[in-house]
Amino acid sequence: MTSGSDLLLLGDIVRRERGSIRTGPFGTTLKASEYAPVGVPVVSVGEVGYGTFRIHKETRRVGPEVLKRLPVYRLNVGDIVFARKGSVDRCATVRDAQEGWFLGSDGIRVRLGRGSQVNPIYLGYALRAADVRRWLLRNATGTTMATLNQDLLESVPVWIPERREQDRIASALEDASGLIDALEGLIAKKRDVKQGMMQELLTGNSRLPGFTGKWELLPVADNSHLKARIGWQGLTTGEYLTSGEYRLVGGTDFKNGHVNWGSTAFVDKWRFDQDKNIQLVNGDVLITKDGTIGKVAIVDSMPGPSTLNSGVFVLRPKRDAYDSGFIYWMLRSRVFEEFVAGLSAGSTITHLYQRDLVTLELLVPPTLEEQAAISRILTDADVEIVALERRLESARGVKVGIMQELLTGRTRLPVKEEA
Repeated sequence: MTSGSDLLLLGDIVRRERGSIRTGPFGTTLKASEYAPVGVPVVSVGEVGYGTFRIHKETRRVGPEVLKRLPVYRLNVGDIVFARKGSVDRCATVRDAQEGWFLGSDGIRVRLGRGSQVNPIYLGYALRAADVRRWLLRNATGTTMATLNQDLLESVPVWIPERREQDRIASALEDASGLIDALEGLIAKKRDVKQGMMQELLTGNSRLPGFTGKWELLPVADNSHLKARIGWQGLTTGEYLTSGEYRLVGGTDFKNGHVNWGSTAFVDKWRFDQDKNIQLVNGDVLITKDGTIGKVAIVDSMPGPSTLNSGVFVLRPKRDAYDSGFIYWMLRSRVFEEFVAGLSAGSTITHLYQRDLVTLELLVPPTLEEQAAISRILTDADVEIVALERRLESARGVKVGIMQELLTGRTRLPVKEEA
């Protein structure tokens, strides 16, 4: 971490700015009977993220009688809350007082005084900088679970430039955060739209222009070449290679319905040649049969010769019986989820057998043209989401880089002299 006159201890900063660091109320102060079904959400470990709070169905709440009895634990805009146990490097800044927040027993609040010369938004970012997070994880107490206490938090070194530079840094990081929030919101919206399209197009509720005719029942196994590696065929993990020409695809390589070619292992040529039935081609549909069963991926943009690992079925149509892309989307829909759930009948199943898929029947459009048209629409929607996700990943990387440079003093932002 950068050293220098601007590197201060958090406790000294808070005291200088006439603020406080406070732990949440313990059980003797706030009783379980005082939690309410409605009211102000309590910020506990589960609500503290990296920069934001998250309300979920398990979030506890307190009513007005608790707020009146324990007003010191009511959170204000600008307060920074840390998780006291577990991921002690997590902290978030209170941004909105419209609903209000209440400090939970497993949280620690950092509050600057009124009229402080430290920008609370800047301080929140500074306390989430990589150097600070590493320091917290390295120095946290506890044998079975990392624990953060007030004395340790007061000892955190934080880089604090003069106020005008703080404001500029905070503004730059807020802009970066705003872009990330906008992309996250857009991706969520696109996903909802795609889900709605799947519900309409994969059930026949909505038909594409120019297509008519009654949908037909397709017995999937009867119309498919359904293959998998026979046992392990003697294949051992000791044969996995980190590089090579012949890839080995397993269920752990599935990512968002596609094969993550960057994560696959490799095998020797004789292993690839061992079974032609499981040598992959673009357009193959893959289904996991072990572990997390029923995961689906489609083979596309295959970078080279590839074969299946154990635990995966490959599905190919017989004699143009169906469009592979359409069946892929059907298998990623609720129809297949319900089929797999129905196999368990209330118990946990750990293996999907070929005989199980023999019972799978799907309603499909009567022509390959309509199936392919539906597949293209859903694939285009998916491609758009993937592109947005890449932009989001890039934006997050840029923000991390900006934080690393600006919150340590390694890169300085010039400030204009006041007239």
